[in-house]
Amino acid sequence: MMSRVRKGLAAGFAATVVVSIIEGFNMAVGHWAVSMPQLLAVVVQQPDRLALGWFLHVLAGVGLGVVFGILCPRLPTDTPESKGILFAVSAFILMALFIAPIAGAGLFFMRAGFGTLAWMIVSHAIFGLVLGNVYGRLVRAEKAARHPFEPATN
Repeated sequence: MMSRVRKGLAAGFAATVVVSIIEGFNMAVGHWAVSMPQLLAVVVQQPDRLALGWFLHVLAGVGLGVVFGILCPRLPTDTPESKGILFAVSAFILMALFIAPIAGAGLFFMRAGFGTLAWMIVSHAIFGLVLGNVYGRLVRAEKAARHPFEPATN
């Protein structure tokens, strides 16, 4: 049996991989918004060490997955995906209120421009969607393994 923490860890890692691909695309193609790895590198006062920013990005994503695994049963809404989006957008709001100003991007990334604000909201919503989806699939798979002859419910 996989604990909620382990399910959250796996879901957080999967969501981080998806968002990292999107972040990499943003950085490679047009770089029209400040990326999360860049922001994190600035927060720790190492703006030239992008690899450190990527490491912190992965660490934050996996850590958020663990917290989601713990909180998921208590979150409002009906589906794991909507719980994931709610959780991730809430994390975005906290980040926009506290971390963005520390990084010099201003409250809600206003110094970095509207594109960065929009990018952060969309990337967090995608993170939450993937997080909730993977977590929900792991929960359903575990229930099906424990009760193989009961009909599945959605």
